[in-house]
Amino acid sequence: MRISATSLAWSLGLFGAAQAQFLVSELSFGYTNRIAPEHSRTIPHFELQGNPYTPEVLSNKLILTPAAPAPGNQRGAVWSERTLDYQRWLTDVDFRVSGPERGGGNLNIWLVKDGPTNIGTSSVYTVGRFEGLVLVLDANGARGGGSLRGYLNDGTKDYKALTGIDSLAFAHCDYPFRNLGRPAQVKIQQTDRLFSVELDGHLCFSSEDVVIPTGYRVGVTAASADVPDSAEIFKLVVMHDNNDHTYQDSHENQQNQHEFHETQQKPVAGGEGHAPVRISRAGMVEDTPEAQAYERDNIPDSEASSITSSKAQFADLHNRLQSVNHHLSTIFRQVASSDQLGEKRHEEVSIQLGQLKAFLTKLDRLDMIEDKLEQIERDMKSLHSELRQSVANAESAVKYHVSGHLEGHHDKLAETLRHPGHGRLILVIVAGQLLVVASYLLYKRRKAGSPKKYL
Repeated sequence: MRISATSLAWSLGLFGAAQAQFLVSELSFGYTNRIAPEHSRTIPHFELQGNPYTPEVLSNKLILTPAAPAPGNQRGAVWSERTLDYQRWLTDVDFRVSGPERGGGNLNIWLVKDGPTNIGTSSVYTVGRFEGLVLVLDANGARGGGSLRGYLNDGTKDYKALTGIDSLAFAHCDYPFRNLGRPAQVKIQQTDRLFSVELDGHLCFSSEDVVIPTGYRVGVTAASADVPDSAEIFKLVVMHDNNDHTYQDSHENQQNQHEFHETQQKPVAGGEGHAPVRISRAGMVEDTPEAQAYERDNIPDSEASSITSSKAQFADLHNRLQSVNHHLSTIFRQVASSDQLGEKRHEEVSIQLGQLKAFLTKLDRLDMIEDKLEQIERDMKSLHSELRQSVANAESAVKYHVSGHLEGHHDKLAETLRHPGHGRLILVIVAGQLLVVASYLLYKRRKAGSPKKYL
């Protein structure tokens, strides 16, 4: 395996000079001079997906969605075949997005469970339920032409059915990544104490309250709008700490199931008032900062006789007042969080009531339709009875008319048969005359044909 000098120097300085890093080649590409073997249309250890076309693999980059003159509304994705099974790691993605100044496309970086199956080529706006992390780069509502937003999901939220997805981000920062003319860089780092995201070497946000479980797939998806964007990936590199011995086999990964727990905590650095989410392992809920502060500030009771000086009495009183102050601050924060949650639920209930009113309006229309159908049924019954009466009348009239005519003709025919007229007499006379003439002609012919007698 050959690694360029720049990549090697970068890798050695990722987590400090005292901690060497090792490349995970099964989860990386683009760290050498070529992305894939020559004349190959696939990337080793990665799966390519696209709609309607599969992403194009070139020597130094992967084109997820092509630019004009290619048509718009295209999707592309690249997913690792293996999972990320380290607790301390760094993921580096070098990409470039070119197109209209305010394009409608987006780029998504995923760390999720069963990404090729559950996510495929979807973006955060078209995906359903997923478990894991996604970083979204697009220009929706951003100041300066672009932004990066982070989303966490425990598999219970169906993003495709939600509205206002932008408000669900736990952290974000503005980042004009479009049409830079050079590759942009996103670094995602997970250590024992910190989860952070950097953009071109500048911190976007970080948090001590986000822990990504092991066993997730790494992937990048891109989607273009009606006017196509060019989304290109130059490098996807995953590295791990040499002291991290938590690489587990598939059996251990099945035993360590991961659950997500959302907590109302302090905002993530770099975000604007968004509550971070802590992800715990094996179903264990981790303590929130408020709970830790509560335990830390909770002063145990002591006997009054143990305080023998005014200085000790003042120190004890000061500490207890300070502890009460801290507890009150915690209560106020919890009340404020509860108020925000109540307002949000009130808004959701208001929306549902509006939908219910619209549904009830449709039910009123159904009552009108039912009344009209009953009226039509009554009209049809009346028409049916009138039609039957008309048919019966017509049948009676026809029977009367036909029977009257037939009886008249029958009487005339019987009268004719009983009293033969002059026609038959004339017919008999003519036939007799014709018979006499025919007999005479026959006689003359026989007489002319007989031999003559000579005396």
